[in-house]
Amino acid sequence: MDASERILIGLCAVFVLGTSAQWIAWRLRLPSILLLLAFGFIAGPVSGWLRPQEILGDLLFPVVSAAVAVILFEGSLSLRLREFREVGRPLVMLLTVGVAVSWTLTALLARLVLRMDWSVSLLIGALLVVTGPTVVGPLLRQIRPTGAVGPIARWEGIIIDPIGAVLALLVFEAGLAARAQGMSTALWQAGHHLLATVWWGGLFGLAAALALGWSLKRHLVADHLEVPLTFTLVLACFAASNHFQEESGLLAVTVMGFVLANLSDVPLRGILEFKENLSVLLISTLFILLTARLELGAFSEIGWRGGLFAVLMILLVRPASVLLATMGSRLSLKERLFLGWLAPRGIVAAAVASVFALRMGSDAQGFVPAVFIVIASTVIVYGLTSFPLARRLGLASSDPQGLLIAGTHPLARAIAGVLQEKGFRVVLLDTNRGNVMSARLNGLDAEVADVLSESDLEEVDLGGLGRFLAMTPNDEVNSLAALHFRDVFGRAQVFQLSPSAGRSPSGDDGATGRLQSRPLFAADAAYGTLQSRLARGETVKATRLTEEFDYTAFLDHYGGEALPLFVCDGRRLTVVGADVPPTAKPGQTVVALVGEVKESESESQ
Repeated sequence: MDASERILIGLCAVFVLGTSAQWIAWRLRLPSILLLLAFGFIAGPVSGWLRPQEILGDLLFPVVSAAVAVILFEGSLSLRLREFREVGRPLVMLLTVGVAVSWTLTALLARLVLRMDWSVSLLIGALLVVTGPTVVGPLLRQIRPTGAVGPIARWEGIIIDPIGAVLALLVFEAGLAARAQGMSTALWQAGHHLLATVWWGGLFGLAAALALGWSLKRHLVADHLEVPLTFTLVLACFAASNHFQEESGLLAVTVMGFVLANLSDVPLRGILEFKENLSVLLISTLFILLTARLELGAFSEIGWRGGLFAVLMILLVRPASVLLATMGSRLSLKERLFLGWLAPRGIVAAAVASVFALRMGSDAQGFVPAVFIVIASTVIVYGLTSFPLARRLGLASSDPQGLLIAGTHPLARAIAGVLQEKGFRVVLLDTNRGNVMSARLNGLDAEVADVLSESDLEEVDLGGLGRFLAMTPNDEVNSLAALHFRDVFGRAQVFQLSPSAGRSPSGDDGATGRLQSRPLFAADAAYGTLQSRLARGETVKATRLTEEFDYTAFLDHYGGEALPLFVCDGRRLTVVGADVPPTAKPGQTVVALVGEVKESESESQ
């Protein structure tokens, strides 16, 4: 078997393992990183049949570095300035004071518990300040915390990765300089490298983002070339920045994604859709390759100390860094406690640790196993306990009552307005900027987002939301969106409008011919039907029932033509579905689409 055939077979095996792990994790509703670590560990250290170094040789770490750059660019595309203004101060403190506290405490633990040299202890401390945005994102979508903790955790997870990588490089270079030329020279070189990293990373990231944004905005690039051009520029930006200043490329691609995401009127839809799939493939491949490089002997040498180190990282380092960094902020104690229990490590920690281990040689004994133990431990602990903790602290609900609605057309806006007045949180999503702006002018929470785009949905704050209503004019979009959100909210809490006239829910018309979720409002409540009723002057109205004016009287009041939409009972909201006949009792409020009154009695509000 020649080298090219060996590489091809090896990469195919890695792709199969990565995809299988992702699929099994999805079916079992487990963090995918756990399955990826397990598959890589079995394929590499346990069985010995997967040897990444033999497959890729000297290309292994350049490929890993480039893949991490693409992952960071993908994450930074979700950062919006509008959100930063809401969480700016505590976020900045976490990225400065929090990083300093975490670095110091981790280095001390590495020295005292793992018995590493001071140079290695400082390096592992610098590296483990990172969190894992690829793990934090799915956790936040499962927990759906209320308030600022969700955006803060997501921003921190993305921005802190290049900070940790750069800090680790500075510590490594300073250690080499200190041994060769003394501490004063090492400190001067570290300061110089830091300034150079910020300069070159910021310069290349800004230039690449502006150039790409200018080209896309003026339609100088054909639609089918937008994605290839984007990722060519990402890799070129990464390589060019690294050429002028080592390891500044990660900062450059993060800046590039952040600037590009906040440029006005730049069409990014095709790029966002493609990078979702690419990111999943890259993360799967990297975890398999990096875990397969580990050696069982290294874990036996570190022994019980590795487990103790991970436990102290979870119980001591993260809580201390968050509590000290957020002192004096507007975050409540409960929010600070929750942030102190959410710091899973991910692919950046694994990749950077593997790269530095190669450069450190024999000095890296125990370094990589310790990092991977922390990665696995934090993912397991936070994945199993974050949701129960959030509920205990009152930051998440086991039965949230808010609504996520796909569509910002007049009916969706009318529904959101009435329910918002009743105290329920409603978020509207649409790709139509005009409709979104109309919703915002009416005081509604609306976002420009594609309900079929994973990256767009990662930016949506799901705090307090427990149901999804697919109400777009497009039956195909409604079906696909409803199918997707079953994994987020559960089958019972996902509704969609009935198909348009001529399409039967039980027919064979493809995705739209088979409702993927509960039919919303009524069996004949298709989008066109509802819009026709609005055009005739009907409105969405909330009516409180009494003993004298009960549900039967309410229906008679409108001649039996009222279409019940929701029933409110205090802080509880029931969505009317075609599969469950609507019922309402005195004291409850019926939200319905109603027309002219058919009798002279006055309506109770």
